[in-house]
Amino acid sequence: MTRLDAVVVGAGHNGLAAAVTLARAGLRVQVLEAHAQVGGACSSAELTLPGFTHDVGAAIHPLTVASPAFRAWPLHAFGLEWVQPHAPVTHPLPGGSMALERDLDAAAHALGEDGPAYRRLMAPLLHDWEGLLHDILRPLVRVPSRPVTLARFGMRGWPSACAVGQTLFRTPQARALWAGLAAHTGLPLTTPGTSAMTLVLAMLAHAVGWPFPRGGAQAIPDALRTYLEFLGGEVVTGVTVRSMHDLPPARVTLVDSSPRALLDLLGDRAPGSYRAALERYRYGPGVQKFDYALSGPVPWTDPHVGRSATVHVGGSAQDIRRSEAQPGRSARPYVLAAQHTLFDPGRAPAGRHTFWAYTHVPNGSAADVRPQVEAQLERFAPGFRGRILACTVTTAPELQAFSPVLRGGDVNGGVGTLWGLLARPNLALTPYRTPVRGVYLCSSSTPPGGGVHGMAGHHAALCALRDEFGIRDVP
Repeated sequence: MTRLDAVVVGAGHNGLAAAVTLARAGLRVQVLEAHAQVGGACSSAELTLPGFTHDVGAAIHPLTVASPAFRAWPLHAFGLEWVQPHAPVTHPLPGGSMALERDLDAAAHALGEDGPAYRRLMAPLLHDWEGLLHDILRPLVRVPSRPVTLARFGMRGWPSACAVGQTLFRTPQARALWAGLAAHTGLPLTTPGTSAMTLVLAMLAHAVGWPFPRGGAQAIPDALRTYLEFLGGEVVTGVTVRSMHDLPPARVTLVDSSPRALLDLLGDRAPGSYRAALERYRYGPGVQKFDYALSGPVPWTDPHVGRSATVHVGGSAQDIRRSEAQPGRSARPYVLAAQHTLFDPGRAPAGRHTFWAYTHVPNGSAADVRPQVEAQLERFAPGFRGRILACTVTTAPELQAFSPVLRGGDVNGGVGTLWGLLARPNLALTPYRTPVRGVYLCSSSTPPGGGVHGMAGHHAALCALRDEFGIRDVP
């Protein structure tokens, strides 16, 4: 390319989604990526032993399947194939396990006496789940397209997950399942608004399942890159961008990175007030991640846990509440785990398995919590340690070193409180714009936040198209 309309810094899923949106509008686009492959935290690699494919970051992808942008693009034609486990998620418990079934009636039946309450909670949201996602996967300060559905969601999502779980459900099994979903937020379960993400995750389990890409998460950015190149865009890897002087001339620049990296890029061009606002930006807890190569499948006490790729290993609702109130300090930590090779055996040598897991720790903490994590796994899968061939531990600082988006090991790009979602990265009607004309932020530190959905990049690109090119309709 000799002359560019747009340059995108960072080839994570949001950066690639921004580039695709711009290319679909007919613009000449180039993406610059520091790593040798695209994807950032949505990528795959042999992290333990040869022949074992592990997901570097995100492992299970309901939001990817449900994303309004990704659903509109022909990513399946560029190699993206989904694997659907038998049940979206299973929660081991002493004496058995509790699965969240894909079918709402089956899920309600499995919940027993709590089934009717669960059906009343979820059925109205599932009736118009696509419209609801359209409204919540964008900046919150907007006129909703589905005001009644959004109001119903807001009434249920405003309270804390702890309050909803204790009020709505009677059995310890249902309360534990709800708490396991809520712990994805990375916040204490008593935090107002934590029911919102819990509802979204449960809704997606019924609407689209909790699938993952065959062969590894790398298939998502690879499909986006191939589609972008089909549209005439270009991706250049191995390029480190430290300042605006490192960029080729272009009418607009979109940055898929952290607010801190954006400020470093802008330098003296960033006004003091904007710099101060972004320097105050808050991040959530970090994670410590564990990638295992196993000699066999995880030996769960309850074999029904093998029906799901996603497993919430946390015990009772009380255990999970204590773990998330003081991340990294509990003797029984909440562990989010994925067992891909039960459903995608090509990720490991014949008869071998991968196991992906993380637990929350204080932001930036490098403390070793592997003993507690493996003790928790042994509670529900005695003999787990005996099947470990290799394990790679990635601390929160190492995650940040891999990608500045993961500041302090925060995989959600910022704290997920109600204020953290509203002022992301600062309080503005159009938070993708920066005070420097033609420069936009398009990472998970902008609405709608974390998750592999590409909507932050998509919305930032739409904003740039309107502002700088007068384009409002993108095919």
